[in-house]
Formats: sequence, structure tokens, C-alpha cells
Amino acid sequence: MSTFEDYAALARHLAAQRRAGEQGAAAESARQRNLHAAVDHLDRRLTAQGQRLDQIGHTIGSPPPPPGQPATGAAPGGPVPDAPTSGGPVAVAPTSGGLSAGWPDGLPQPGAGSVGGAAAAPGRPEVGAYAQGSPGETALAVPGGVPAPRAGELDPVAELESARRWADEADRLGQQVELLAQRPALLPSWSPVARALAVYLGCAGVGVLLMLVMVLASGVGALGLGTLYTWMCAGLPAVSLIAGWLVLGRWGTPAVVTGTPPRYPLLGILVCFLAVPLAYCGYLLIFRALR
Repeated sequence: MSTFEDYAALARHLAAQRRAGEQGAAAESARQRNLHAAVDHLDRRLTAQGQRLDQIGHTIGSPPPPPGQPATGAAPGGPVPDAPTSGGPVAVAPTSGGLSAGWPDGLPQPGAGSVGGAAAAPGRPEVGAYAQGSPGETALAVPGGVPAPRAGELDPVAELESARRWADEADRLGQQVELLAQRPALLPSWSPVARALAVYLGCAGVGVLLMLVMVLASGVGALGLGTLYTWMCAGLPAVSLIAGWLVLGRWGTPAVVTGTPPRYPLLGILVCFLAVPLAYCGYLLIFRALR
């Protein structure tokens, strides 16, 4: 016959199991909240990352990805598995057996089979996510313990960490893209002043060649001397300056730049309006020295 001490020991054992279950539920709830916060943070980060990459691609004239490819900002290692976004409990499948008379709906019957997954019945030997104890042992809930995932299931913590690493890699590659987009197509390794000087010198060199053609045409009488001096002092330098200005605006401007990049018009005026007359003077000196 059971004594009062046996009932008291049983009550203490049930109270300890209840406290352990409450601690385990609190730990699981905190873990779920941390997972939801990590998912929300990663989602905001990937959204901002995709918008920035789309903006850079639109600026540099990159075509949008084909419909079959993942959108911009997705992890290159494959799609990130969906994580729960609500703070509610995990859905549990109903039991397959009948209900005892007077037993509340939705709770497992005593001695019935497993009800749902590992989160539905922690510590039960019927659930495959837990190691089964030896015969005769009492299955107790481990406070704060996280059950290991079943074979073939994905660990959300590992998947979030993998997605975070891919997001870091995408950030690094995005910074490289921004640095490349801030470099012009024409002489990208040169400084802006050296690039502008090279462009104006090249356009002035073309103007000098046209001036030599006009000098030869003037020598055979096809072009008047006044027309030659007009083109040499004003026409050809102005055309060289405009050509250099347009070349710097077309190929010397980065795809992504803040503000208006300088084209150094004073440097262009100095180079173009001095190169052609000085070249003509040098031509005259060489021609007289050879005569």
C-alpha cells in the first residue's frame, strides 16, 4: 500500500519535470527569437545589398539577369532555406490513434505513439531526434538542451551562418565593383590631370597633322595664306580643344562618380592654342634650315 512519502516523492519528481520542461521551453523560445532576429537582419542586409548592386548595374548599363537566374544579391551557393518568420509554436501533427474519454483534445494519450516532431515531444524515445535510453530508464527532458537535427534536415543556425558568409563575400565583391566603376575606361590607371593632358596633346597632334596638310595645300596654291593663318591660329586649336573635351566626357568619365569630374579646360586651351602655332613655327625653321 502506497504511503504518503511515496506520493510526496512522486509530487516532487513531477514538479522537477515541470520545471525542467519550462526551462527547456524558455530556452527554445529564446533560441527561436534569436533565429528570427538573425533572419530579419540578414533579410534587410540582403535587400539593401541587392538594391545597391542593381543601382550599380543600372548605372554602368549592365543588363538585368535572365528570368532563370537568381535575383541580384542572392547567395551564390544556392537559395537560402526559408526560416520561420512568426513567433508562434511549431505545428504538430495530430495523433493517429483515438482519444480516451475525458482526455483533452490535442494532447497525446498515455501510451500512444509519437505526436509530431522533436519539438512536440522532447526526450521521448519514440522520436528519432533523440538517443534512446536503455530499458528501464525514465526519459527526462534536458533543461536548455537543443535536440540534434534528424538526418537529412537542415540546421537553421548553420544555414544562417552560411548565408552570412556569402553576404560578406558579396559585400567584398560589391566594393571591388564600385572601385572598378569609379575608374574611367580611358587610361584608368592615370591621374585625372595626366589623362586630360594626354587627351589634349593627342587632339592637338591631330590638329598639327591637319595644319601640315593645309600648309602643303597652300604651297601648291589650293589654299590662301589668310585662310591658312586663320585655321592655324583659331580654327584648328578650337577644334582640337572641343574634340579633347568631348573625348574626356565620353571615355574619361567613370561610370559611377559623385559630382562632375574635372576636364581641365584651361589646360586644354593652353595645350591646343600653343601646339599648332608652335608646330607651324617649327615647320618654318626646319624648312629654312633645310634650304
